[in-house]
Amino acid sequence: MVVGLGNYGKRYEKTRHNIGFITIDRLASEYNLRIDKKCNLSLIGNGVIEGEDVLFAKPQTYMNRSGIAVNSILTDNSLLPSDLIVIYDDIDLNLGTVKKKFNGGDAGHRGVRSIIESLSTRDFFRVRIGIGRPPEGIDASDYVLSKFHKDESEVIHNSIEKAFYLIKEIIKEGSKG
Repeated sequence: MVVGLGNYGKRYEKTRHNIGFITIDRLASEYNLRIDKKCNLSLIGNGVIEGEDVLFAKPQTYMNRSGIAVNSILTDNSLLPSDLIVIYDDIDLNLGTVKKKFNGGDAGHRGVRSIIESLSTRDFFRVRIGIGRPPEGIDASDYVLSKFHKDESEVIHNSIEKAFYLIKEIIKEGSKG
């Protein structure tokens, strides 16, 4: 299962905090999928990547309640946390940096914290997309809810492509590397 984290609603649509949703939309576009079925407090869709059946989800809860939706989907589909790939923004990574990881803490990300608490485990894959630190004088909460600037669009596009590649790699290899 591939889950993109974000906040639902027009107000948050193209914000830094919604890079998970944006990446899910990119995957949907690549594979001609529709992520529009309402189920388990999420918008979901199904597809095949690297020969594997994959469930895609965009929780329709606020970020800090993402775990409720993720846990519900995993349970209803008899999936394990180790079958989960979560895509999200990371202010501790420079803009455009993308990293994959299995296990670990939440590093202050409330969506990831909610998932860890709801699943009672840290054993899931993460694809972290760097959005950079807020400029001096800008509150982190305001920064993550701001939209990307036009001059950042190419970097963001490239980082989404890198994330897309890492997701395919995780699905294909299924390794914890």
